[in-house]
Amino acid sequence: MIYAASAKDKNTVKLPGWRATVLFILLLLCLVGLLGRAVYLQGIRNDFLQEKGSQRYSRVVEVNAHRGMLTDRNGDPLAVSTPVESVWANPSDIKLNDEKEAKLNGNQIKQLAQALGMRVEDVRSRLSDSTRDFVYLKRQLPPEQSGNVEKLNLPGISLKQEYRRYYPAGEEYAQTIGFTGQDDNGQEGLELVLQSQLAGKLGSQRVIKDRRGHIVEDAGSLMPPKPGSNIALSLDSKLQHLAYRELKLAVQKNLAKAGAVVVLDARTGEVLALANYPSYNPNNRSNVSMQAMRNRAVADTFEPGSTMKPFTIATALNIGKVQPETLINTENGVFTVGNKKIHDTHGAPFLTVAEVIQKSSNVGASKIALSLEPKVLWQTFFDAGFGGHTGSDFPGEAIGMLRDAKSWHPIEQATMSYGHGISVNLLQLARAYTIFTNNGEVKPISMLKLDTPAAGHTVFSDKTAAQLRVMLETVVMPGGTAPLAQVAGYRVGGKTGTAHKLEGGKYVNRYVASFVGIAPISAPRLIVAVMIDEPNNGQYYGGMVAAPVFSQVVGAALHLFNVPNDAPLDNVIAPPAEVIREEI
Repeated sequence: MIYAASAKDKNTVKLPGWRATVLFILLLLCLVGLLGRAVYLQGIRNDFLQEKGSQRYSRVVEVNAHRGMLTDRNGDPLAVSTPVESVWANPSDIKLNDEKEAKLNGNQIKQLAQALGMRVEDVRSRLSDSTRDFVYLKRQLPPEQSGNVEKLNLPGISLKQEYRRYYPAGEEYAQTIGFTGQDDNGQEGLELVLQSQLAGKLGSQRVIKDRRGHIVEDAGSLMPPKPGSNIALSLDSKLQHLAYRELKLAVQKNLAKAGAVVVLDARTGEVLALANYPSYNPNNRSNVSMQAMRNRAVADTFEPGSTMKPFTIATALNIGKVQPETLINTENGVFTVGNKKIHDTHGAPFLTVAEVIQKSSNVGASKIALSLEPKVLWQTFFDAGFGGHTGSDFPGEAIGMLRDAKSWHPIEQATMSYGHGISVNLLQLARAYTIFTNNGEVKPISMLKLDTPAAGHTVFSDKTAAQLRVMLETVVMPGGTAPLAQVAGYRVGGKTGTAHKLEGGKYVNRYVASFVGIAPISAPRLIVAVMIDEPNNGQYYGGMVAAPVFSQVVGAALHLFNVPNDAPLDNVIAPPAEVIREEI
């Protein structure tokens, strides 16, 4: 009997037997893989799961190091770091963009913004980037403000201790000390120069956090922070205060654009004071102009004018070209070099070399300079430190301009003898005068307190240095250009300078007045250099504008340091009605 195949039988597909075997093997391999992974994690790498688990509640956080303190030479603090709190958040934990899992609501964000003194939009913007695990909301808060944030007890919002720099002397040291940024790293001045010594090394610490992200327990220090070194500077706070006060008064009195003053220890080259005006408060730098932040004593250059004459004269004395009493034909105040004329306002037929310094004769200085080989005069200027760094390492220090002697023309050699065609910064100029206070040896500059004076290098003989000190003393006497530099009870000396400003390659009728002086002349202790930029109140000569600042600073400083008098207390002689002005 034959039966017809049913529809059901026709649609049935017979599967190969090997497919079930393959599926069984795959499932078995997966099971073996899972067992192997479990053995690996729980037996061989059991620390992995523990680490992942601990990350839910344990974190390693950085611990900031305390920045070293800057003090003056007597231990008075000039820059100190005080602990403050900064507010940070973990956006990836807060999940602000996820409405279901967000840990902060709109009202909490508003409260946080009010506590921080920020706009709600700014707070929300910083918390919205869920790819980030760390973001500062606001740094270095006052204790009261950080306390208000802490009271909110918001999830994912934490406080971190940092340090904020404080400058007790404020504007008096602003450009010299400089300042740090929010990360407590030096940005300007000595804070930047001494960054490697002042900055400590970060430490690390393990902490335990609750489910809201708050630190609830210190689990131990992994590496303690290493604090920075405290550094004693060469500066003297009392002298800095005197220098800044007198400079400020002089700039304001003379309606000047700006000014700077440098005070050096005449024996060691240590910088005892370095002040600039205008200045600013480094503790509050909002709305501070760049002009106020300029360290003019090292960053600004100017033509030094007649303050260069002592170096020209000393060069000729040192090689025996002239003697102090040698007569110079000063041509009644007019001397022609090529097709250019050099003038003296107070013309004389003859002046001694000493009188060339006292009366500041351009003609006399030019004639002496032209009697020298250009290379010889250039070498003196170079050895004195002009055209090079002072060694202060201040950021932005200008080296000035000293052209190679090979390029000098006779008129340039003549004008450089009285400080035209050469540019310097005030610290360079002050340092160069250490030659006359150290028996002909120029001293290196030091911004750090020294236990023993550093060795310098010889430029002139001790005899030449002594001869120049005698000449410099005559400058402040009647008949000289700076009787206003006299100091009651002390013998002092120095040199005035007045120079046109050079703008766009041309001299303009704006001036820089300067004075560099030594006190006491009998046993030098201080060198004071003063520069007043663009005095505009009727007087612009160094002897009238800058010399009085020297007198006030030195008079107070010598009493402050208990320096014995080397002259009668009534030694100050009133200047005549018409003071001899240095030549420009």
